[in-house]
Amino acid sequence: MPRKKRTQKVHHVTGNLNVVEFTKSGSALNLQIYDKDQMLGEITIGRGSFTWRGARRHTNKRKWNWTRFAELMNREAYGE
Repeated sequence: MPRKKRTQKVHHVTGNLNVVEFTKSGSALNLQIYDKDQMLGEITIGRGSFTWRGARRHTNKRKWNWTRFAELMNREAYGE
C-alpha cells in the first residue's frame, strides 16, 4: 500500500469564549484566523450579530445581523 503524503498545515484558528451569561450583551465568541504565521482577521460572533475585522484594519469593522449574514452566505454559496 502506498504511503499517504503528509499535508502541510496552512490555516489555524484560535478562540476565546466570553460567557457572562448567554442572555446578556458582552458574551461572545472571538476567533482569530491565521494563515501560517500571519493573521488574516478576527471574527466575533455575538448574540445579535456577526462581526469581521481584517488583520490590518484596526478601525473598520463589518457588522451584520444574522438575517443579513445568512443572505450574504447564501449568495456566496448558491449565487443570486
